[in-house]
Amino acid sequence: MDSRGFSAGVKAGSSIAIGYFPIALTFGLLAKTTGLSLIEATAMSIFVFAGAAQYISLSLIAAGVAPILIVLNTFVVNIRHFLMTAALNEKMQPDARWKKALYAFGITDESFSVLATQQGGRLKTSFAAGVILISYSSWVVFTAVGHMIGANLPQFLQASMSIALYAMFVGLLVPSMRRNRKVVSLAAIAGLTHAFFYFTEWLSTGWAILVATLASAVFVELISPKERKS
Repeated sequence: MDSRGFSAGVKAGSSIAIGYFPIALTFGLLAKTTGLSLIEATAMSIFVFAGAAQYISLSLIAAGVAPILIVLNTFVVNIRHFLMTAALNEKMQPDARWKKALYAFGITDESFSVLATQQGGRLKTSFAAGVILISYSSWVVFTAVGHMIGANLPQFLQASMSIALYAMFVGLLVPSMRRNRKVVSLAAIAGLTHAFFYFTEWLSTGWAILVATLASAVFVELISPKERKS
């Protein structure tokens, strides 16, 4: 591997690693309060490595949702990764498929942004490896640290941390709603759809979230072109 390219990638990805510090720490802490062991929480970060999907999984685990529905919800939330890795493939140097598979696994919104905005022709695999390794390591390590911190908190604080999960979702959603009216429609339709299934008890929690997510996304995309033409 090109050590120069790898070092440059680590340097470029260091800002992502710093940014992941509080988010991964919080995830580890919330995983502890949700009931996951240190090994389970760390393994989720090792094998899933998807911030939003992992937070959603915690809420579904807390609600006692079936594992298959957690997997399906994670898949839906991360569908965008197919598009990101396909777009990035056009920018990367030709290389073995197993190498492409490795760095494709490590692509997140943040690492994609860093890699996609690099100038100067095709990107080296070593550079992508550096960006992804430093960010991936930060996420996994601070997940474990957060869990260990959570284990040492008083029991009443561990119980109260469950509200932080919902606060974080709100914190992620509100800034997007302020910048984009489509996000407002998407959030409102998804919320109403989920509420309908929840209160009528037609679907379980996991299926209700899955159906609400897909239905709202499809509906908003269908009505958006009409809005642009008017």
